[in-house]
Amino acid sequence: MELNLCRDAEASGSLGADSTGRVWWLETLETTHSLGEQLALALPKKAILLMQGPLGAGKTSLVQGIARACGIDEPITSPTFALAQHYLQGQPPLVHLDLYRLESPGAADELFLQEEEEARAIGALMAVEWPERLGIDLPEAWLLELSHHGEGRQAQLTPPRNRST
Repeated sequence: MELNLCRDAEASGSLGADSTGRVWWLETLETTHSLGEQLALALPKKAILLMQGPLGAGKTSLVQGIARACGIDEPITSPTFALAQHYLQGQPPLVHLDLYRLESPGAADELFLQEEEEARAIGALMAVEWPERLGIDLPEAWLLELSHHGEGRQAQLTPPRNRST
């Protein structure tokens, strides 16, 4: 998947993809939001985006950018305590899961499958934080790995067909 990244962000040196178009250096909050916006526009309808990364790597900030591109104007916060947030007014709607507090793969799987069914029924994009808590394989999902990199962050996107099963 080639993302057509915003030229203004590239010109500033804040958001740039490597030659494969799948690795980005995110130096600021705005570049993280910008990548989220680009992902929301580029991912297929009803996509599942799994976001892995340590605390503070930018997962929720990325979802804020996704929400902005979907036309969602309510505040986006990590659903760590609620576990799931539904933003139905988005185009497409957005389902945001945070599995951080679910240490049992069975509990994480159950919540995910329930939310996935609802997301598919409403045509929503799913953004899942802490997918490593899941015990099920999701070969149809996109994987975005976020990591700290110097003063900023790095994001690497792996499409479904390239993921091991």
